[in-house]
Amino acid sequence: MADDPRIKIIIGHFGSGKTEISINLSLFVKEQHAKVALSDLDVINPYFRSREVRSHLEKFGIELIAPQGKIATADLPYVSGELNRVIIDSEYKVIIDVGGDKDGAVALGQFYNQLKNQDYQMYFVVNTKRPYVSTAEGIKETIKQIELVTRLKTSALINNTNLGMETTADDVIRGFEITSEASRLLNLPVLYTTVSSHLQEETKAFASIHDVIYIERFMKLPWE
Repeated sequence: MADDPRIKIIIGHFGSGKTEISINLSLFVKEQHAKVALSDLDVINPYFRSREVRSHLEKFGIELIAPQGKIATADLPYVSGELNRVIIDSEYKVIIDVGGDKDGAVALGQFYNQLKNQDYQMYFVVNTKRPYVSTAEGIKETIKQIELVTRLKTSALINNTNLGMETTADDVIRGFEITSEASRLLNLPVLYTTVSSHLQEETKAFASIHDVIYIERFMKLPWE
């Protein structure tokens, strides 16, 4: 997509890989812009939150907006008011990592009035290996629910179909097919496909004809 909105909102179903994409995206954006903020707006899932890599982001000069101290590791529905500051500051490029499904997206709805007139786009991350979004109809219904609670409109889809380190090239391709079907159903573009960098060789043929962004894996399972 040619557009480069100042604010990128990342939504999706639980386990879609929103946080991995948000972290990688903030690192990509930082290569081009001086002021970049990543907002961890996940108030639902105690694991896989961007606040877990705060020190890595700060090393690159990315401002992480998230609870700190004891609150950072608590499973609490805490929303930082600091997000308002970077939403209205036009010097910032902002990535907002939203909690999964409609329940996680309720927190984003609190910022509707601040966001509605800003230069934003909202991207729905598709992982067809997750329940409820394994079909185009399921993707459509999940987006409908998220849009209802946020009052914001989805701009595009991102195919991030994966099974973690067990992902195959066939998984990526099949996920793209389902995401493309949802794209036609919703009249929304597929922005690109994100693929873990360890699959670069296996997905070379797919990447030669489709928009692919290779990403690094930052989130670890609790037992890793």
